Amino acid sequence: MPMMELLLKEDVEHLGARGDVVKVRPGYGRNYLLPRGFAIQATPGNVKQIELQRRALLKKEATERDAATQQAELVKELTLAFARKVGEHGMLYGSVTSMDIAEAFAAKGFEIDRRKIQLKDPIKEPGDYEVAVKLHREVTTNVKVVVKNEEEAVA
Repeated sequence: MPMMELLLKEDVEHLGARGDVVKVRPGYGRNYLLPRGFAIQATPGNVKQIELQRRALLKKEATERDAATQQAELVKELTLAFARKVGEHGMLYGSVTSMDIAEAFAAKGFEIDRRKIQLKDPIKEPGDYEVAVKLHREVTTNVKVVVKNEEEAVA
């Protein structure tokens, strides 16, 4: 099956960075990358256009990286605390997910997309955890997450 050449307009995890020309399967390109605006056809005209925009992209990339670095300095100082009901075997009734962590960030004034929170599995037991947050392609920081028993937190 022939591959399709696309020019990435955004960073795509496990595929490439903005401005890269990549070869993908036609279904992936037509059904995912193109409709979501992550890529465009890699025609000579589009490649020239992206080359002209590359300087602006480099400046934009530098400002995004600087903003992410500043945000990382603020975020790594945070401790997010969650109180959940705990069953008799020490397991939580409801787990703490990346969505819960994103909502806790929003409550503290940080807009962080839940997909940037790198939580392999939901947290299902009380305790202290370090959760990685990927703020930018080159900037990753850890935030401390504390999960406590709801009854202990009230007392």
